[in-house]
Amino acid sequence: MLKIEHLKKHYNNFSLNCSLEVHKGCVTGLVGQNGAGKSTTFKAVLGLVSAGSGSITVFGKDLKDFTPEDREDLGVVLADSGFSGYLTVNDIIPVLKNMYRHFDYTFFTEQVKKFHLPLDKKIKEFSTGMKAKLKVIVAVSHNARLLILDEPTAGLDVIARDELLEMLRNFMETDEERSILISSHISSDLETLCDDIYMIDNGQVVLHEDTDVLLGSYALLKVSEEQFNKLDQQFIVCSKKESYGYSCLTNQKQYYIENYPKIAIEKGTVDEVITMMVRGQKS
Repeated sequence: MLKIEHLKKHYNNFSLNCSLEVHKGCVTGLVGQNGAGKSTTFKAVLGLVSAGSGSITVFGKDLKDFTPEDREDLGVVLADSGFSGYLTVNDIIPVLKNMYRHFDYTFFTEQVKKFHLPLDKKIKEFSTGMKAKLKVIVAVSHNARLLILDEPTAGLDVIARDELLEMLRNFMETDEERSILISSHISSDLETLCDDIYMIDNGQVVLHEDTDVLLGSYALLKVSEEQFNKLDQQFIVCSKKESYGYSCLTNQKQYYIENYPKIAIEKGTVDEVITMMVRGQKS
């Protein structure tokens, strides 16, 4: 569905070198700290920034060969863009009808009603959550095959995030040919939504793993210095010095459960894996 190979982009104080793939029928997450390269990657996929080198293929077609009709198959939410605040939902409906041949007016108005978005109120008067919901509703209302969502849940409360994630699940369930590439700072969103996750740090992809494997096989070992020195290091991804000794990230939790019954082993979350991959010492 989407394939990025050795995408490189250089700025004065930042260099991106990214490869990732989004498969048909899958939701893929891209996680990392602010400034890690997530938004630059998304904008390169959309042709909003030019790549220094590398290739981007969408729907099996090189991005350079994309037509306006091809772009209609993309649903996009960017963190730093949206509709003019002086427009209302009623104002943007004819715009969407003209932009997208397959705009589903009935679905759109049903979703606007479901999420209690006023039709005649100026968008600048919307809450953060209302603006976020509107952007996602637009993205899923024209029969897109691939959604590219940069921080769609940023700034939302728990209820609003859950409503947006439910909308995305429904989008995927409606057509098994669809796919989503999504970035988020909120790991719980990705843990429940994504099939696989890429982790990016300082412009480099440092980890790619199926979400089930990440949550099932990764763990944090909390050990004293003495235990650390005796620990089999072959399945330690990285480690970090702590006041009590060491915190170690492993991708083979069961091995250490079976062979080191006396050490403390905690289930790894996406947040903890990110922290260890960024701050830990690689083994």
